[in-house]
Amino acid sequence: MKKLVVIVFLFSFFINCKKEEPKITAEKKLEIASISPKIEENAVIYEANIRQYSPEGTFNAFTKDISKLKKLGVKILWLMPIHEIGIKNRKATINSGVDEIADSIEKKKYLGNPYSVKDYRSINSDFGTKADLQKLIKTAHKNGIYVIIDWVANRTAFDHAWVMQHAEYYAHDKEGNIKISQDNNDVAELDYNNPNLRKAMLDEMKYWLTTYNIDGFRCDLAAEIPTYFWESTRTVLNKIKPVFMLMQAQKPKLMANAFDMQYGWESHYIFNEIVKGEKTAKDFDNLIKKNDSLYQKDDINMNFTSNHDENFWNGTEYERLGNAAETFAALTYVMPGMPLIYNGQEYDSNKRLPLYEKDTIPHTVGKMMAVYEKLGKLKTENEALNGGKNPASYNRLLTSNDVDVLAFERVKKDKKVIFIGNLSKSNKSFTIPIEGFFTDYMSGEKIEFTKNQKLNFNPWEYKILIVE
Repeated sequence: MKKLVVIVFLFSFFINCKKEEPKITAEKKLEIASISPKIEENAVIYEANIRQYSPEGTFNAFTKDISKLKKLGVKILWLMPIHEIGIKNRKATINSGVDEIADSIEKKKYLGNPYSVKDYRSINSDFGTKADLQKLIKTAHKNGIYVIIDWVANRTAFDHAWVMQHAEYYAHDKEGNIKISQDNNDVAELDYNNPNLRKAMLDEMKYWLTTYNIDGFRCDLAAEIPTYFWESTRTVLNKIKPVFMLMQAQKPKLMANAFDMQYGWESHYIFNEIVKGEKTAKDFDNLIKKNDSLYQKDDINMNFTSNHDENFWNGTEYERLGNAAETFAALTYVMPGMPLIYNGQEYDSNKRLPLYEKDTIPHTVGKMMAVYEKLGKLKTENEALNGGKNPASYNRLLTSNDVDVLAFERVKKDKKVIFIGNLSKSNKSFTIPIEGFFTDYMSGEKIEFTKNQKLNFNPWEYKILIVE
């Protein structure tokens, strides 16, 4: 009898384990090969704000433009939060709530904070239906683009079902009230000391892999959650399918076993400070050296001149970088790491997109569409710009003015790409120790460099050279 009980228990345990790690169906697997380190080597990532991308603000309107992303060299598509947004304590502005507005018509225009999630398995009905989202993902996959979704794991909306059903999932103050997160009264702080919360959150993430066949997550404020949660979660998710994990943080420990890519905040700040005259190319050099000592060779930094936070809080790249915007955009492609395009950058958008209400990026093609297409082509086709698990080497080229001029080469196998940029707002003359024939990649012009040749660069002028 005891043997029978043991057998039944083991069988039950086996069945439950199978349920814990559901597999992707063969039909879904056919959409696209699993994401891999090889794909990450030359990828461009694109951040899509569905609400603001089009006048309609829908999945279907965005899906129509996915083929355009392919032309930009995009291989990873990051969708900002697509879940239902909480109503309780809904925000109208940074410092005010919708409930404070008396006018009913005015109230309707405030759609809430996309990072206040009411239900992790839901879809924001303003964006469309489950079928619409599935169509978007399938279309992306058919174009060789992997889809990751924004994941807000450290907090929920105050009208999330867990608040009433599982108050123990949340952190509490001394009075026993659920804590608000980061002084934002529209979101409640979760408590990862609770093992049942950790299991529940893992189940929610698994749902998106098995139901929608997504390819990973961009994890908001990832450093606020214990490392052990991310490491164990990554292990389980990878058993369902290989995933790509991006964290909104810079934390070497999290890069070891949990995440593939982190935010390159420091390089972004240096870009802004160089334009303000507070830092120079020397500070960029010091950052490269620092990263070499802090991170493993296969850790990936996400390079950017904008994203939804920077755009909203600190202004567009044109507000911050001015005439240097293209130069630093080019630098994000040729420096080690993976470049990010935030929707609207390809259309030269110079508007701050609100977080809590509807707006629309322009769709008039200007200068930057061709620039991003050209940079994307170089990034995806030239191994010298590999920046993933097996990156190309980075070698600083010393010039006669290393304070204002940044020059380096990237090399892998028989491929070499050289970047030279005047990172200052005045004309600079300098020499650089390179000789031979090159192609100026952005202009297509053939150039010969001779020994000790003096170069004259205008403010923020840059060249990307391909060895002939």
